[in-house]
Amino acid sequence: MQRWLGLARSLLIYHNPLTIGAWRRFYAQILQPGDLVFDVGAHVGSRTRAMRRVGARVIALEPQPLFARYLRLTLPKDVILIEAAAGGAETMAEMAVSSRHPTVSSLQSTFVADAHAAPGFAHVRWDKTETVKMLTLDSLIATHGLPTYVKIDVEGFELDVLSGLSQAVPMLSVEYLPEFVHLTEAVITRIEELGPYQFNPVIGERSGFLWSDWRDGDGLRNWLASLPADAPSGDLFARLP
Repeated sequence: MQRWLGLARSLLIYHNPLTIGAWRRFYAQILQPGDLVFDVGAHVGSRTRAMRRVGARVIALEPQPLFARYLRLTLPKDVILIEAAAGGAETMAEMAVSSRHPTVSSLQSTFVADAHAAPGFAHVRWDKTETVKMLTLDSLIATHGLPTYVKIDVEGFELDVLSGLSQAVPMLSVEYLPEFVHLTEAVITRIEELGPYQFNPVIGERSGFLWSDWRDGDGLRNWLASLPADAPSGDLFARLP
């Protein structure tokens, strides 16, 4: 029962016409019809749907069986859904699952262990584990081609996802959590290793860039360091100049 309540809660928060419409308008500014995109951590598919509505060709990854089943029934038929996570190797992995708050289910054990003391996570309990399939971004590229954009939202596992990518892509985004700045700083360093990226944040579900200009990694690090731990989370976009 709690699994279904968790699905219903996620749908209430993320799957609504206003949110999807706002992200569609946002993606229309950075994507062109026909662009190939990877949605890593599709969850209930709100970003997948928004990107699909601007004409992108979407490969959506979602490892949680309940959510993958929902996506299989509801996504447009031309979206390629893969029931798997992305990481540093092609293997099977153990995911810590929160039945009541499935959006924070994670493959990152450090994230799960530290989250109990973080603002905003005191009410979350990871009450079970699921064995999930894991692919790499490199293997996805070998099968489907080089994407224009990769969206990564995997609750602290972003660095592991990027460890399975050996070449720069034109644009990518990763979730940031102010409570876990050390994880985000490692992700920024990894992105810089891939190429000369510039950065711009999107706060929460506002679906708009915070800055009028794009900044280097040090500028992004300085901004992150200034955030209080209870600041809202969001996405860090990185693009090649």
